[in-house]
Amino acid sequence: MLESTVSTAVEGWLDDPAIADEDKQEIRDLRAASDEKELTDRFYRELEFGTGGLRGVIGAGTNRMNVYTVGAAAQGLASYVARQGEASKKAGVVIAYDCRRKSDVFSQRVACVMAGNGITAYLFDRLRPTPELSFAIRHLGCIAGVVVTASHNPPEYNGFKAYWTDGGQVVSPHDEAIINEVRNVGGFAGVRAMALEQARSEGLAKIIGREVDEAFLDAVQASCLNPDACRKQGAKMKVVYTSIHGTGGELIPEALRRRGFERVIEVPEQAKPDGEFPTVKSPNPEEAPALNMAIELARREGADLVIGTDPDADRVGIAVRRPDGEFELVSGNRIGALLCHYICEQLAKNGKFPNNAAMITTIVSGDLMKDIARSYGAEVIEVLTGFKWIGDMIRRFELEGTPGQPSKTYIFGAEESYGYMPCIFTRDKDAVTSSAFIAELAAVAAEQGKGIYELLQDLFRRFGYYQEGAKSIVMKGKEGAAQIKALMESLRGDPPKMIAGLPAATCADIMTGETRDIRTGSVQPAPVGYDLPASNVLVFALEDGTKVIARPSGTEPKIKFYILVKEPGDNLDAARAAATSKIDAIITDLVQRSEA
Repeated sequence: MLESTVSTAVEGWLDDPAIADEDKQEIRDLRAASDEKELTDRFYRELEFGTGGLRGVIGAGTNRMNVYTVGAAAQGLASYVARQGEASKKAGVVIAYDCRRKSDVFSQRVACVMAGNGITAYLFDRLRPTPELSFAIRHLGCIAGVVVTASHNPPEYNGFKAYWTDGGQVVSPHDEAIINEVRNVGGFAGVRAMALEQARSEGLAKIIGREVDEAFLDAVQASCLNPDACRKQGAKMKVVYTSIHGTGGELIPEALRRRGFERVIEVPEQAKPDGEFPTVKSPNPEEAPALNMAIELARREGADLVIGTDPDADRVGIAVRRPDGEFELVSGNRIGALLCHYICEQLAKNGKFPNNAAMITTIVSGDLMKDIARSYGAEVIEVLTGFKWIGDMIRRFELEGTPGQPSKTYIFGAEESYGYMPCIFTRDKDAVTSSAFIAELAAVAAEQGKGIYELLQDLFRRFGYYQEGAKSIVMKGKEGAAQIKALMESLRGDPPKMIAGLPAATCADIMTGETRDIRTGSVQPAPVGYDLPASNVLVFALEDGTKVIARPSGTEPKIKFYILVKEPGDNLDAARAAATSKIDAIITDLVQRSEA
């Protein structure tokens, strides 16, 4: 039997005059089939509008992505924009969407809600990458932006991500204020919307397209640090690219060609946008099988570089040819290290490395890129997981400085999950610009008679061998959420003294800012420990320097563990073996703890 709260929510859905009959029928069918598990999952809560927006499975129900939950989210954002005044309403909100199921429908719903609240809506004429949305906010002078995407999630998901006037994802105080406005919508009947054609005729909905693409592509090309190498090597270097059925194909091949790479080869089976992602199990370049088709094409074509992006083209993964002729996937942390080194090296070589340089990354990202940046004299700033914190730090640089002279000069930002931001004309991870920079560093390496693989080995020999591991443990539904909560409470309340047989030294709790010495029990209060906004993250430092980080996902039903290991770089084969063994043992230990 359904819990009373779930039953009440089901009846509320079926009785709501704001909901179309076809969307009620989906629920009637589940009730007729006595599918209590599915009904519970759809109605045990309302799909939560978090600090970045919505993300969930598509379907009817309060805990699903549909035109009603999207409409309520849009209404909350519209109400907050309206509170900023008439100038903000006129400045408007720009809306982009990816290739997923119903992305176009949801994006139109957002535009109609904005127009219904007297706010100008700029709607892209077809799907576009997320970084272009970030760019467009600044380019058009909008007050806010929305992208409809679930990034690299499975096909059944979609999402709604909100941005503010600086082009970054919403952060405090805007995030909590928007959440409060969403809560105050007062049911789906409280959503004010205008038909799209009426909105267009009244000038409240404006369709945008190639003119914004051109401005974005111009900015990407202007960021090139070594145009001569790109022009010389790009004429002969083959680059295989795949959008994995996503939005990257709209701009990335063109961005590469403008950079000077004339021989860009797209994977034909994956070039057409398709929200079902028919050729891959997961459209995520973090997962090796997603690039299999591209690697096979690169073998046939004799290419040395493979680039692949996720559905909304904010993440990018690569595969590079080794000296033995085989291809090797490069981890997100290592791509970040390569890009960081390339940018620092080129700026220094050209006498443009700023005195107040700052590189920004997250607390769960690998240490190689951080050590590289420090070696050039840059300050390394660590923020919470999520690119919104990197974008917000740049905003703070600008606020702390004077017009045109920020307090610190941003040179690069990255996170371990294949997200990079080489330039500040976007304020979110940007696979379009990053792809151009990856090809560029390959061209510069080629001028030195090297490939990207050899460059990476050089970095290991110079800075030490860094290897990272990660384990995501999925715990779905209401029971899973309770399990994740209990596991974090156990790790927080009774930190393990040993992990995989390795003595633990400290546990930093980002929720409180305190760092506990596990050996003595003494506690360092904030900000002596981590001076960061409160977040449900634990950072364990082991006595050998290894880091183990625990963090529940904010967008998916899972807990994520990150393992960061460093070994001496004088014997890379021995270092790889030692690091791999250590990471495997730690993951086994963590899985056992989660199942206990």
